[in-house]
Amino acid sequence: DVTVLARRPQAREAAAADGPAWAGTVAETVRDADVVFVVVLTDEQVRSVCLGPEGALAAMRPGATLVQHTTSDPATARLLVEAGAEHGIRVLDAALSGGPHDIAAGRLTLWIGGDERVLDDVRPLLATYASPVLWVGPPGNGQRVKLVNNALFVAQVGLVIDAVRLAGSLGIEERTVLDAVRHGSGASRALDVVARGGSVAAVAERLADLMSKDVAVVREVARGAGADLGIIGAVLASDAVEKQVLEPAAVPEKPWPEKP
Repeated sequence: DVTVLARRPQAREAAAADGPAWAGTVAETVRDADVVFVVVLTDEQVRSVCLGPEGALAAMRPGATLVQHTTSDPATARLLVEAGAEHGIRVLDAALSGGPHDIAAGRLTLWIGGDERVLDDVRPLLATYASPVLWVGPPGNGQRVKLVNNALFVAQVGLVIDAVRLAGSLGIEERTVLDAVRHGSGASRALDVVARGGSVAAVAERLADLMSKDVAVVREVARGAGADLGIIGAVLASDAVEKQVLEPAAVPEKPWPEKP
């Protein structure tokens, strides 16, 4: 039995055909659940929807499990685990990777930080929509792996942009080089995403908001940890990324929940 709380009306309409029950508040949504999944946009929204007297952890029944999928600060993952323990709630830091094709195929990638025994308990449920499901260590490590992954992905998009520039200077059209190199040793997931999108501009327009958010989180977490982003940081700071990938980003959405 599934109960859903969706912020955007179009998200609710899109899922209505699957027949879930719908709730109007966080407490209503989670009160009777064995497992609660959190998929919002920002770290601020994670804290808002999970913590405090009106948050999920306060309303969940003892022994239930909260699975937090949103890309966020690793410190938030630890905070949720500590707050969950106070309420008898188990928490998994379950960073995810994948796009619409992966969702449709049930093959999202999950990087799980937390108690491996809790993961073993809910793994059959996670396996209904994700493969592989990988345990990566203590709480916060799921987010750390995701942030490294995202930094590398955006940097690779930047390299694809520069590869297209180089090809153009050699007299090769963008579409031609994208279709050709994706079959060679220079291929990458980022290049494949750009190639399937048709052009660098099309992909940047579609993904700019998410990539801009992810890069901001990567930089903030690295700064807080005293970690050097190295060559990845140099690529992220390049014109190819700053001007052609991140600048098209729109203003971030309002924090959850929206006020009526």
